Amino acid sequence: MNTRVNELLGIRYPLIQGGMAWIADGKLAAAVSEAGGFGIISAMNIEQLRREIAVARSLTDKPFGVNIMLQSKFADEAAEIVADERVSAVTTGAGMPTKYMERWLKAGTKVIPVIASVSMARMMEKLGADAVVAEGQESGGHIGELTTMALVPQVCDAVKIPVIAAGGIADGRGVAASFMLGAEGVQLGTRFLCASECGVHENYKQAVLDASDVSTVTTGRRFGGNTCRCIKNHFAREFLKKEYAPEATAESIADLGVGALRRAAVEGDTRDGCILAGQVSGMVKKIEPAADIVSEIMTAAEELLKGTAK
Repeated sequence: MNTRVNELLGIRYPLIQGGMAWIADGKLAAAVSEAGGFGIISAMNIEQLRREIAVARSLTDKPFGVNIMLQSKFADEAAEIVADERVSAVTTGAGMPTKYMERWLKAGTKVIPVIASVSMARMMEKLGADAVVAEGQESGGHIGELTTMALVPQVCDAVKIPVIAAGGIADGRGVAASFMLGAEGVQLGTRFLCASECGVHENYKQAVLDASDVSTVTTGRRFGGNTCRCIKNHFAREFLKKEYAPEATAESIADLGVGALRRAAVEGDTRDGCILAGQVSGMVKKIEPAADIVSEIMTAAEELLKGTAK
């Protein structure tokens, strides 16, 4: 499966690992890159980012990238580190990376924003993005309004740069479907939560393994702009009660989720922590090496796509 995404990133498979906050570290990124995909490190703070880039480089000589959540208070500093370290590519979420793009492109870093609408895709292409990740609301974490099935083909029709599909993809069927919609690559997050090399707390992994098709819920939708998909637990239910209380305002719920992801991902608090995961959590059945995940998914996708000719 050779596409413009392979060529752009210098990888064997057009498969990117999602930049999951507090979870995607250098060890996981290196394992995915070694397997032929493109690993991503999440930029949560400056010390951590420099450390994890060094870890990844000690484990692989293959290309990997960094994801920056643009709402982070460390975004400016993280953007500079990405350029200084000449990281192969940067993906961005929860905002528009407009003010950083010139700096990254001059440094030779490929810029791949995560987008949730056709208008965002067109703007990123106009500003010089190398590709875009079209992410549907099936994804875990921050999401938009459109589903992957509706978003991806419309973005593919609207821009000339490569489109990478994300949201609701956990196996070869999802990859094959994404390619049939016009995508030239895929991004997976939830499936890699249960990679052996993923450093997320074991309680978090178990919550994903225990999930079914109806185990996730979205919070933050009432007032817009900060909608997140997570696994239903005490935290999510309490958040929704407060969010939809008659007296609730955008300001009153703005800080409800602060620190909640870290509690789940780092401390293993699956009661009062926020367990970000996608709707495909119910398809994740075991903990296995990242190399096995990549190989299984891409082999199945290739076989399915070969069959379309029949």
